Amino acid sequence: LAFKDYRYNLGVFGSEWNGLENFRFLFESGTGWLITKNTILYNLLNLVTSQGLAILIAVAITEMKVIPFKKVTQSVIFFPYFISWVIVGTFVYNIFNYETGLLNTILTTFGADKVNVYSMPWVWPIIICVFNAWKWSGYNSVIYIAAITGIDTECYEAAQIDGANIFQRIRYITIPGIKPTIITMLLLNVGRILRGDFEMFYQIVGNNGQLFNATDVIDTYVFRSLTTSANLGMTAAATFYQSILCFIIIMVVNAIVKKIDKDMALF
Repeated sequence: LAFKDYRYNLGVFGSEWNGLENFRFLFESGTGWLITKNTILYNLLNLVTSQGLAILIAVAITEMKVIPFKKVTQSVIFFPYFISWVIVGTFVYNIFNYETGLLNTILTTFGADKVNVYSMPWVWPIIICVFNAWKWSGYNSVIYIAAITGIDTECYEAAQIDGANIFQRIRYITIPGIKPTIITMLLLNVGRILRGDFEMFYQIVGNNGQLFNATDVIDTYVFRSLTTSANLGMTAAATFYQSILCFIIIMVVNAIVKKIDKDMALF
């Protein structure tokens, strides 16, 4: 479909080939570059924030000495993972809604003017990254907690005897000990750097045309194209382009990791 001028009456095999015309139209319209840039930037931001926060949470939880408090904390942090993006979207709407949202209610209570967050595109990368980190960091931290648990406790005991404080133990034992896990998680996430979390973007942003330039990613663009236009060829071209770039990126990153440390690579 990505290489055809698709016609419903002719079907997939009956429609004429049009070469790279769908790709040319996608990028000449400016849409291709915009959604590519947004997808990469959002995934990089989400990767840094969610994985970074997950590592901090994992280290903090493993350093806790009071077992009941440790278990409760881990459960509370893990809980957002089970909340649907539909519910998260409702949270966001009820916080930032212009008329009755929590934010504007607080502002008007203190005599300040209301703020229309839905007409401020520059705010949404921050909002999306915050809610993504809140939802995924607890889940991701479980992987790092398991990796930290696998580190030999004798290393910590020896460091403690030598007078290393908690921060030195984390820096010289914990972080190097979970380095293979961090790199594996990085490679897995880089492999899908051009695949935006459709549910997250669609439920948080919705069909607000004012925010498309700031929040539109390849997945939301493809979905909207399928529901609002009959141009299946260009939609297929966007998806094909996404898959090919994902493949190239993970191959390149894996090759770089392999060159630095062969044992850290995925394959």
